[in-house]
Amino acid sequence: MTDHVKLIADMGSAARTAFAKLSGASDAEKALALRASAGKLRDDRDLILQANRSDMQRAGKSGLGDAMLDRLMIDEERLESIAKAVENVAALPDPVGEIIDRSAPPNGLVMERVRVPLGVIGIIYESRPNVTADAAALGLRSGNAVILRGGSEAIESNRAIHRAMVAGIAAECLPADAIQLVQMTDRAAVGAMLKASGLIDIIIPRGGKSLVQRVQDEARVPVLAHLDGICHTYVGKDADQNKAIAIAVNAKMRRTGICGAMETLLIDQDYPAPGPLLRALIDAGCEIRGDDAIMELDPRTVEASEEDWGTEYLEPIVSARMVQGVDEALVHIAEHGSHHTDVIVTEDQIAADEFMRRADSAIVMHNASSQFADGGEFGLGAEIGISTGRLHARGPVALEGLTTYKWVVRGTGQVRP
Repeated sequence: MTDHVKLIADMGSAARTAFAKLSGASDAEKALALRASAGKLRDDRDLILQANRSDMQRAGKSGLGDAMLDRLMIDEERLESIAKAVENVAALPDPVGEIIDRSAPPNGLVMERVRVPLGVIGIIYESRPNVTADAAALGLRSGNAVILRGGSEAIESNRAIHRAMVAGIAAECLPADAIQLVQMTDRAAVGAMLKASGLIDIIIPRGGKSLVQRVQDEARVPVLAHLDGICHTYVGKDADQNKAIAIAVNAKMRRTGICGAMETLLIDQDYPAPGPLLRALIDAGCEIRGDDAIMELDPRTVEASEEDWGTEYLEPIVSARMVQGVDEALVHIAEHGSHHTDVIVTEDQIAADEFMRRADSAIVMHNASSQFADGGEFGLGAEIGISTGRLHARGPVALEGLTTYKWVVRGTGQVRP
C-alpha cells in the first residue's frame, strides 16, 4: 500500500531543494528552459496525442459528459496552442526582483518592497491536461517549484506533457524536481497535499465545485481558488441588437465547458428585441430555462427552477430572466453569482460605468463576451486559474499572482533611538 503522506513529504522536500536552486537561476536561463520545453512538447507530439487518445477512450467508456470530454481532448491544434502558451510565458518579463515601491524616510534608510516567489505551490486540477504545461511554465518562470496533481481521467496525457516539460528544463540544467507530477490517481494523495504544511506553501485547486470545496474545507495550507464560474450577461435597455446577439451566443456557445461561459442571461424589461436574442441562442443549440416573462417570448423555452439561478451548467444550457434596470440586475448577480465574470451590453456609457463600478466580480466587462476571461487573452501568457477571492490575487492568476514580496532595507549604520 502506498504511503501517500511519505510520498508527498518526499516530493515536498525535493521541491524545496529545487526552489532553492531556482533562486540562483537568471531570467535568461528560465526563459531558455521554457523555450526548450515548448520544443520538446512539439517533438513529443505523437506520444502526447496517443496518450490523450487513451484517456479519451477510457473517459468515454466511463460516461464522462461532453463538456468534460471537451476539456480533456487534445488535438494537433490544441497541442500547438499549449506549446505556444509555454513560449509566451518564456517571453514575459520576470517579475522576481521587481521593486514594487521605494521610500526614503528622514533617517536615511532606503526601504524597498521587492517581488519574490511564493515557494512550493501545490496545484490540484481536473480534466484539462493543458494545465500541466501552463502551471509548470508559470511556476518555473516566477521562480517557484510546483507539485502537480491532475485528475485520473487525464493521467496519461498529464504524464506525457510532464515528461516533455521536465526534459526541456533539465536540458538547460535547471532542477527537474522544480516540476513534479503526482503519479497516483487516488484521492488520498490530494488529502496528503492539503495537510503538507511546511512543505507546500500554497494550494491552487482548479476544477469542479466538489473538488474546490473539499480543498477549502480540508486544507491546512493557504488556498487560492474559485468555486464556480456563474457568469452573467446583462443586456441593458440601450443595447445594440446585433452586439447583444453576437455577445450572448459567443459567451454561451463558443465553449460551454469553460469557467468563463455565460450561465445566466439577464434582459432588461425595456430592451426592445428580446425575442430575436432568445431565438439566436436556441437556434445555436442552447436550451433556455427562463422565468414567466421569458417563457412568454418563445414557446421553446422551459421553466427555470430556483436552483437554476445558481447552477454552473458547463453545457449548452442557460438560465434567463427579465429584470428592471441596472439595480435589479446587480441584485440578482449579488444573490446568485460567484464573483467570477459579469458583463453588461449597452450603448449607455453611464449605465455601463455604474454596472462596472458596483458589480462585485473579479472581472467586469462592457460590450464583450465573458469568454475573454482567460489569462492568455489578458496578455498574461497563461493562467493557473481565476481567483474570485479578495486576498493576494484576483482574476486571472499568472506570474505576478505567483509572487509575494519582502522588504529590503538599506542603511549606512543607522540605529534606532
